[in-house]
Amino acid sequence: MTNYYQVEKVNQHVLAIKSLGGEFVYLILGKKRALLIDTCVGIGHLRQFVESLTDLPITVALSHGHVDHAMGAPEFEDVYLNPLDLPIYQKMCGVETRLDYLNVTLPCTLEESMKETLLEAKPNYEFKPLEDGQVFDLGDLHVAAYAFPGHTPGMMAFLIAEEKILILGDACNNSTFLFDEDACDVETYQNALKSIKERLNGKFKRVFISHHDMEVSVDILDNMLGVCDDIMTEKSDDLPFHFMGIQAYIAKACDERFCRKDGKDGNLIYNKTKISAKKEKIS
Repeated sequence: MTNYYQVEKVNQHVLAIKSLGGEFVYLILGKKRALLIDTCVGIGHLRQFVESLTDLPITVALSHGHVDHAMGAPEFEDVYLNPLDLPIYQKMCGVETRLDYLNVTLPCTLEESMKETLLEAKPNYEFKPLEDGQVFDLGDLHVAAYAFPGHTPGMMAFLIAEEKILILGDACNNSTFLFDEDACDVETYQNALKSIKERLNGKFKRVFISHHDMEVSVDILDNMLGVCDDIMTEKSDDLPFHFMGIQAYIAKACDERFCRKDGKDGNLIYNKTKISAKKEKIS
């Protein structure tokens, strides 16, 4: 059976775990505890893989409730999720929903032996509430959670204070989805960007995300503000984008791996009916 997960060392305290589907989850190792950020689709025995990397007790913090980030939660006991994203988790945790996602996103056909490792749906799993400003004390390291709504209402980013590492995940990356029913409009997202940029000013020197590339430029928040401006002033490139039956647009020209043609990090895939907050309220 193909190994579903591989590990890459960021530094002595942080390991990046990459799934066969291309998602990155992050294992942060302190002196007393480990914190796992995200759990992928709920396949391939993630807990077993993580426990092969550390003997520390493991806490899990989920960046949001989407199918590719939260579905491995039931393998663990100590799991935090922003309550705003609980309905999203419950909507997406079904086995068929996850199989549909895997069939669309995996680079190869899913082996039958791997399908057998798919966790059963647990819509009533009891999460602990993840709150804005919450700090996880791992002994010698402290990881703070920051609310960063947009991609989902309960989207969170994480700052490893001592390492000056910011984990943005899907909140702000090179293919930030802002087009489905769970996402906000571009104007509201831009306001969230401004807020998080102000709160995190001077606190990070490295930035990590969840898809395609692992590490991106520290300028990504500023770059994304520029992307929002371009959309709202009708200066974006608007490449058509189709995903699981949804029509959207990529704001800035990029290649198939979502690397921008101008060399900058930060891009939005958005819905043209969800640009202005005022228009959203009227509709």
